[in-house]
Amino acid sequence: MASSSSRALNAILPQISSAPYEAHQKARTFASRYVKSGQYDTAIEVLFQSARELLKTGQTGSGVDLAGFLLEVYETKGEAVSEESRGQRKYVIPGSDVNRFQTGRLTQLIALTGPDGSWRKTLTDKALAWTVNHGDCPAGDQDLHHYVGELLYKEGAFDAAEPHFLASGKRDSARLLAEMFTTWSAEGGTAGAFALRGVIPYLQNGNILAARTFISTFSASVPKNTTVTVGDDELVLTKDQVVNFAQIAVVTCQRAQGEKNKLMRESWVRLCGTYQSRGGVLALPEVRAPLSEIGNLYFAIPLPRTQQANSMGDIMSSLFGGPAKDRQPVRRLAAPNTSSELD
Repeated sequence: MASSSSRALNAILPQISSAPYEAHQKARTFASRYVKSGQYDTAIEVLFQSARELLKTGQTGSGVDLAGFLLEVYETKGEAVSEESRGQRKYVIPGSDVNRFQTGRLTQLIALTGPDGSWRKTLTDKALAWTVNHGDCPAGDQDLHHYVGELLYKEGAFDAAEPHFLASGKRDSARLLAEMFTTWSAEGGTAGAFALRGVIPYLQNGNILAARTFISTFSASVPKNTTVTVGDDELVLTKDQVVNFAQIAVVTCQRAQGEKNKLMRESWVRLCGTYQSRGGVLALPEVRAPLSEIGNLYFAIPLPRTQQANSMGDIMSSLFGGPAKDRQPVRRLAAPNTSSELD
């Protein structure tokens, strides 16, 4: 493979600065030949290096085209999701508190694509679709979602970063989502609406750990009022009642055992009833519906017969105004996660 890819790359790479179109066409030609002869790894290496160098020189369209071809070869080969193929695995240097990242093919290409236009989204969508087919997560690889979310967050594209942090579901994603929402809420909107925007999707996914990480990080930035104890948890209640609801909701769901724990089931019904009776955002039909779904997921409370499925776009639209937006698919669990690691 090394000799074959070197021969092709020696013919392609020197042309990129002076004749990028010809270099792009050569890369496609060489890769197609390798694919036809079953030399998938050689094709992957040629496409990756060619795409990377084209992107470095500002040839975004050509670079993304080769990256898309790379993903087609991944599909044909049946390439599994790994640190090399996808990228972004964090490791800690021994004796140091500094984290480093191993960067694989896709994360390099996504970063080099840049924020202008729709090229990055095109590449990201294709990459995530590949991870759905060859990874373990139906919403797309968690680490790739986190990488893209963090990249967009650092660029100030909060709205674009949000669905990636939610789809990732990792603790680091939940923490960064909370930090991002703290910054975002300072520009306008209520803290309570942002609290629901993080807590509801995570709970709907059955991801209590992410919901708890998110709300504990986010609520720390909201003006405090008093401290209360809920079970074994000490909650710092804020001056925003919706943020308080979100905190108690997470703790209540964490202790759910379906219909077995009648005490927590009644606590959920009472919690929702009390806060919804006060009106505001929690009384909106678009918010009541997902809370009913959460009650069904964690406490086996039957859904209202007239309730229709609500997309997260509908929910977020009700919280922030404007038309509903498409969201990443959420994961559903047949039963709540009551793993001891959550305690």
